[in-house]
Amino acid sequence: MNNSTKLIPVAVLLIVIGLLSSWLFKSVPAGHVSVATLFGKVIQEPYQPGLHFPVNPLYRWSDYDARQKTHMETAEVPSQDQLTTKIDVSVQYRIKADMAPTILANTGSVEQVIAVHLVPKLRSVLREQGKTIKRAEDFFLEETQNQLQMALMESLQESLEENGLVVTEVLIRDITLPQFINQAIERKKEREQEAERQKAELDRFRTEQQQLVAEAEAKREAAEQEAKQRVLLADAQAYEIEKINEAISGNPAYIQLEALKALQEISKDPAAKVYFLNSDSPMPLPLMHMGDVATPKP
Repeated sequence: MNNSTKLIPVAVLLIVIGLLSSWLFKSVPAGHVSVATLFGKVIQEPYQPGLHFPVNPLYRWSDYDARQKTHMETAEVPSQDQLTTKIDVSVQYRIKADMAPTILANTGSVEQVIAVHLVPKLRSVLREQGKTIKRAEDFFLEETQNQLQMALMESLQESLEENGLVVTEVLIRDITLPQFINQAIERKKEREQEAERQKAELDRFRTEQQQLVAEAEAKREAAEQEAKQRVLLADAQAYEIEKINEAISGNPAYIQLEALKALQEISKDPAAKVYFLNSDSPMPLPLMHMGDVATPKP
């Protein structure tokens, strides 16, 4: 027997040992849990993340992802007014790792648990809650959405936990009302926007009118002030005239003095001419006689 013939049994033995050794250990990834079955019987103790050695090489393995996941669902929900509203909901969940053997025995994979337990319950609770809503447009109310989320959360937690699912949060992602309601809401928004625009225009006009009133008031006050100044000036001039009259009546020479002042001003103008009416008069200038006391002729 040559050397190559002797190596064949050794190679076969190594292959058999390698296969048997790979069957003797189980590696479970982080965030997962594995369930073993032996001839169809589920082993009730799940295998946690890590390397497990030795294990029964006859085990068959089912791996479950125990990390947080999100299921998105869209449902048609009727309200009391017989209108149907489309609601998009997100359900955040994870499987209970210690119940993985029960999940495998009673339902199957995680996808089967979602299809068998979560989706029907979610749609049922949505329809039940829709019956409490009077009008379809009420789904847009914050109070209605909060109430709907709380009802979904409580119902899903209560019914799904015994089936191995832990619901951590329920969120309403979107609400789509019937088309004619959307059109009515859009028209209402347009009317509200038009009303806001008209209100803004009215406020602008009111502001402009207030400015005009303020300007008119300022002009009126200025006119009143100017009128008062004119009255004061007229009073001053009247007082001056009164005093001049008193001076003239009490002192005839006053006007002669004023006449001399006037003649002095006239004499400053080179083009001015002074005419003497009577050279024999002690006061030859006519202005000089102003203020003389008239004496009757004999």
